[in-house]
Amino acid sequence: MPLPDPLLPERTGAGAGLSKSFRMLDSLSTENSQTLQSKPGKPYPLGATWDGQGVNFAVFSEHAASVALCLFDADDPTRETHRIPLTERTDYVWHIYLNDVRPGQLYGYRTDGPFDPAQGLLFNPNKLLIDPYARVLSGPLHHHESILGYDYTLQDAERFRARNDSDSGPYVPKAIVIDETDFDWEDDRRPDVPLNRTVIYETHVKGFTARHPTLDEALRGTYAGLGSPEAIDYLTSLGITTVELMPIHQFSDESYWGYNSVCYFAPHLSYAAHKTAGGPVTEFKQMVKALHKAGLEVILDVVYNHTAEGNQYGPTLSLKGFDNRAYYWLVDAQPQYYMDYTGTGNTLNMSHPRTLQLVMDSLRYWVNEMHVDGFRFDLASAMAQSMNAAGQLSAFLDAVHQDPVLSQVKLIAEPWDIQGYHVGNFPVQWSEWNGKYRDCVRSFWKGDEGQAFEMSLRILGSPDLYGNDGRQPANSVNLVTAHDGFTLHDLVSYNEKHNEANGEDNRDGHNDNRSWNCGVEGPTDDPDVNRLRERQKRNFLATLFLSQGTPMLVMGDECGRTQQGNNNAYSQDNELSWFDWEWDARRQALFDFTRSLLALRRNQPLLRRRKFYRQDEIAWIRPDGRHMTDRNWRDGITRCLGLLIYGHKVDEQDENGQAISDDRLLLLFNAYWDTVPFKLPKYGRQKAWEVILNTSDEAFEPGKVPAGSIFELPGRSVVALRF
Repeated sequence: MPLPDPLLPERTGAGAGLSKSFRMLDSLSTENSQTLQSKPGKPYPLGATWDGQGVNFAVFSEHAASVALCLFDADDPTRETHRIPLTERTDYVWHIYLNDVRPGQLYGYRTDGPFDPAQGLLFNPNKLLIDPYARVLSGPLHHHESILGYDYTLQDAERFRARNDSDSGPYVPKAIVIDETDFDWEDDRRPDVPLNRTVIYETHVKGFTARHPTLDEALRGTYAGLGSPEAIDYLTSLGITTVELMPIHQFSDESYWGYNSVCYFAPHLSYAAHKTAGGPVTEFKQMVKALHKAGLEVILDVVYNHTAEGNQYGPTLSLKGFDNRAYYWLVDAQPQYYMDYTGTGNTLNMSHPRTLQLVMDSLRYWVNEMHVDGFRFDLASAMAQSMNAAGQLSAFLDAVHQDPVLSQVKLIAEPWDIQGYHVGNFPVQWSEWNGKYRDCVRSFWKGDEGQAFEMSLRILGSPDLYGNDGRQPANSVNLVTAHDGFTLHDLVSYNEKHNEANGEDNRDGHNDNRSWNCGVEGPTDDPDVNRLRERQKRNFLATLFLSQGTPMLVMGDECGRTQQGNNNAYSQDNELSWFDWEWDARRQALFDFTRSLLALRRNQPLLRRRKFYRQDEIAWIRPDGRHMTDRNWRDGITRCLGLLIYGHKVDEQDENGQAISDDRLLLLFNAYWDTVPFKLPKYGRQKAWEVILNTSDEAFEPGKVPAGSIFELPGRSVVALRF
């Protein structure tokens, strides 16, 4: 909505209502702009668009009194060569077409208007602003006092009322005009892996190859490194189908993880081996094309809930300066402050049509132009929570649902935010990180009481969460670990977090880890403890890949990567977080085990059904061979479960129209520390069950067990049998 007239300077013509500082700075453009041929241009598309002859510039600001386009010297990005007032405004989009501008041109914007924090207005022509639609940035953000919009020298009560007039131009990265048609995708095709066949590998672009021993040093930690034959061979040999990249949108470099976006269209510059104009975009596309050729999907972890501009203490880099009131949720009674549903300082105002457009345009850009296969939405509930505050809970979700592009890719929500946990509440088409799965599986293998009933639900794809809203088991993204929290190795090696390296006196990170160190905190030479830890790792991995749903494996868990007990390594851009490619026999054994699990899941359709199991298709059985009773489920002490799947009763076709396997499967989960005698079912004339998995033995070999016999189920183990 437009602001009341008194809040906007009166405009009588182009440039009217400019502040004194803007008038002074504008003298730069007066003579230089005369050398550039221009015409009004168009309000769409937003951003800088090269059409082969010139460039159309378009940027949104509803409440600005004036907007200027600033051009910079490619050889000296600190030198502003032109400042061109934009006189055309259509639907609050300021636009111009410059005939003489070519790809490679560096640019930014300056806006002027009221600086009135009490009204949520932060216009300041001394702050260079990054185009929200920038495709590439010229360099990293330099943290300098000038990027703050307020007078930081004053006390808190006054500092936010006073404007900081120092010029941020030398310290803010510039957007670069690129030719988006200059790439040959050849015959690139999306792998389009069915959701029930999907196995996600969460990884970090830099961390995965930063220490790769045979990769060219210049390619380590880059898009090119991830798209290299060396990296792809590793991923395909493991058997995953989908690579989920931690944030690659240009972000502020103080965080290794990248959850502080600066621009939603630009690939992060430091991950590019080729940093020339357009180089990061081309390199990212080449990576995607190479991964697709190998049959691997690419999912982006995206952060549309907040930006790196933070709260009132944060810098003015882009959205704050273009239109703070439009882009962010502000406190109603005190709009100088920000609604913080994310715990990061600010929350994007997705109820505003231009903010919603920004997010939707960004998503479509990454699908259409960069060929990615889906998205994982960080703190997705914050996006819904903010919309709920405006009575528009489904605005963004509905927009995605009806979009002909976005509705056809994988959509994964992280279903929580600072105000609540909303797992199971997202609509059809959406998958979710299932934190209830993580917590229950951890508690079960830790040996906690009272986990049996919930464990049965999680193994079956969480029908209590997804079985009544049109979704499938595969909409549950099952995880035991993630980037935030213990690695799998550390989950079985530490009872307490050890985050001292983060410099926050170990106050950061989760305290509720549901971990168990197997008797010793941290590294040990005790062979019994180490054997138990390896068995527990296998138990977690086996549970993950035997469960209905979409499994997510975290980079390095397949080979026992450790962060030395750090469960919040957001600031550790070093060997603590990077993938360690130096393997010993123990790590190789775990990798081989993980690979065998993925092969088992791939070859056994009963483990990855498209539909939930009906009651007549399965049975939960006790060690005595009888069915579980309500009393067994509720007694609080049951730690041994048997899931019998009647494959011959399953009436389902795979995506190729073929009937799925009619094998009977028996999955045994024993969290007791002792061996449990388990009576195996007997059917007809068949005489033996085939053991196809046993986590108790690192060197497991398949074998036969007589039907109807007593099987000695080892303590703390998972065993799978086929009949």
